[in-house]
Amino acid sequence: MTMLFLAGCQKSDIVGNTAKNSFKSVLDAVPDQVTVDEMNGGWSLDAPDNTARFIWSKDYSKSPIHDVMIEFDAAPFVNAGLDVSKLPEGLAYEDKIMLGTKLGNDELKYEGEATPDTSFHQIVKLYRDSIGYHEVLDHYGVDLGNGNKFEWAKDMKTNDKDIVFVVDPEIFIEAGVNPDQVEGWVYASVEMMDENGKKIEVMKFLKPFDLQ
Repeated sequence: MTMLFLAGCQKSDIVGNTAKNSFKSVLDAVPDQVTVDEMNGGWSLDAPDNTARFIWSKDYSKSPIHDVMIEFDAAPFVNAGLDVSKLPEGLAYEDKIMLGTKLGNDELKYEGEATPDTSFHQIVKLYRDSIGYHEVLDHYGVDLGNGNKFEWAKDMKTNDKDIVFVVDPEIFIEAGVNPDQVEGWVYASVEMMDENGKKIEVMKFLKPFDLQ
């Protein structure tokens, strides 16, 4: 009975299953932008202009820092007033900023060799709460903690924002950034759901890309 119940739950998880399928569509659309990331022990999906990337781990028991993260160029923020020394420790290194979270310490198991797609499936399987649906943009996304996300289109054929890097602006504004002057990022109000399912408007830095 328990096995039947679990199977039924997996089949009925529309958000989780569609998130996996749509993420694979993104990977398939830009194979040259998907690479092995040896430093972080996983995979990297680079933005078309190479100013940002999404990284996800192959094995949470071996991740050096985060299991899921985004990394992007610090220069536009520095040019807009960022004092890097005022950021929380560990966010800035060299000329990059990294935002992410540790999902767990699981030693991930695979049937066959790990791939970018199957490693993403592990997020959905083990940490389903970190995957969400953003109705306004018709996107699925991975929660990176502290208001930061990486999102992708449910259907790239009907969406001109195929991938979006979403960054909470608060710590950057506190560190001196003028949010309206960050080149390459859109500072905008975004409609989202709070913890109680109520619609709210929040300000975010957005870096969207059309991959087609």
